[in-house]
Amino acid sequence: MKETANFLAIDLGASSGRVLLGRWDGVRLNVQELHRFTNGPVEVLGHQHWDVLRLWREIKKGLATYAGQFDAPLAGLGVDTWGVDFALLDSAGHLLGNPHHYRDPRTDGMMDLVFQRVPRHQIFEQTGIQFIRLNTLYQLFSMVVTKDPQLEMAETLLMLPDFFHYWLTGRKATEFTIATTSQMFHSRERRWATDLLAQLGIPTHFLPSVVPSGTILGELRPELMTEVGLRQPVLVIAPGSHDTASAVAAIPGLDPRSAYVSSGTWSLMGVEIPEPIINNQVLALNFTNEGGVANTTRLLKNLTGLWLLQESRRQWQREGDSYTWDQLLALAEHAEPFRSLVDPDSLDFLSPSDMPSTIRAYCRRTNQLEPTSVGAMVRCCLESLALKYRWVLEALETLTDRQLETIRIVGGGSQNHLLSQFTADACRRLVVTGPVEATALGNVLLQAIATGYLPDISAGRQAIADSHGQQSFEPGPSAAWEAAFARFSELLQQGEG
Repeated sequence: MKETANFLAIDLGASSGRVLLGRWDGVRLNVQELHRFTNGPVEVLGHQHWDVLRLWREIKKGLATYAGQFDAPLAGLGVDTWGVDFALLDSAGHLLGNPHHYRDPRTDGMMDLVFQRVPRHQIFEQTGIQFIRLNTLYQLFSMVVTKDPQLEMAETLLMLPDFFHYWLTGRKATEFTIATTSQMFHSRERRWATDLLAQLGIPTHFLPSVVPSGTILGELRPELMTEVGLRQPVLVIAPGSHDTASAVAAIPGLDPRSAYVSSGTWSLMGVEIPEPIINNQVLALNFTNEGGVANTTRLLKNLTGLWLLQESRRQWQREGDSYTWDQLLALAEHAEPFRSLVDPDSLDFLSPSDMPSTIRAYCRRTNQLEPTSVGAMVRCCLESLALKYRWVLEALETLTDRQLETIRIVGGGSQNHLLSQFTADACRRLVVTGPVEATALGNVLLQAIATGYLPDISAGRQAIADSHGQQSFEPGPSAAWEAAFARFSELLQQGEG
């Protein structure tokens, strides 16, 4: 293995973005934040969009920050983002409008219209992907229904990380893991599901070639190097361009007896398997087979994660109460347990204007006591999420015929010690948390493999284990959690989620 190298991970999330320096010293792999910036939807004429021009400016600021602070050449850089969203380019390679945000209302009702043309089970048989209205498939079908002129003008469709890779290099290609989030990719045959798209009237000519994680896409464009002050050529490498794929790549100790949770605004809970599992049981439970790095599949469930709590905190800030996360957790610890439970994935919580009021309304509708204090509201969000993890864990064990002994939590949500303990208690499993920066570490790990600094994912995971501490949470008394899970299961069975 080569000894030392510097990489840049450009990690774009739905609420913030970062440019991070990844350092490989021959033994350890670490990341350091160079530039952070906010992200979020911009509403225009009743629709929500991503401001990709501002994101591009921030990416260039991050590159310039590296050039200004370090003389060492970069061995590579790569971009990861959330899934499903995309940009359309015309025949000259120019952007056709600001990409839509996945929460945009244009997909309202589109799933039902799609099922009128292609039955649900046929879509799943080809794609193996969970049915969520925000998927690329329904975004594009909404453009078919509304006769959006961009569809006729588009020469190329690029998922968002691929779009930024194009602006960095000039190469148009789609990385495998991000392609699978679209629900337009044939999971078994590993190609675009062109027959499915044709049945829905969605063009297929604009779909680019699909490349594996770890593909070297090319060098940073010379004029961009000059603009940001980089003095030596830089390879641009597609990591696991879906942020969850990169996060899972970086989980130490991930084995057939482990489930993982990539925890943030969304919680993605699943297992790593060699091939997709596509059957009626997976379809009925609405699980997903997303592409993983190194030719693996991530069988998982996309869950609403800390979104309820994040949006509640924003509402309290609007009302003049700026709680820190530590203050919120302290209030929750002293609140009454199991007063109120919600299904975090209820459509009620998709995009409310006032999250605490929406949670209270849900509790009234389901004949529960309302969470009347801030602490009770936080506890409701965290206990409910831990119980949803329990439901997913049991389903994963059934679908894979595995006994899952450990839950490994990575990402920003792994810092929430109360949620980690609740998860251990609710699931009756050992919970191991960290690293927090799993996505960036996985991004850098794929770059290091592509450039020969690391031999494979296994060696990279061991390097991350050697570089970053983890924390363990043992399950506590279970009787109260068992009773709560019974109540929670009734909510799900009644369709209140």
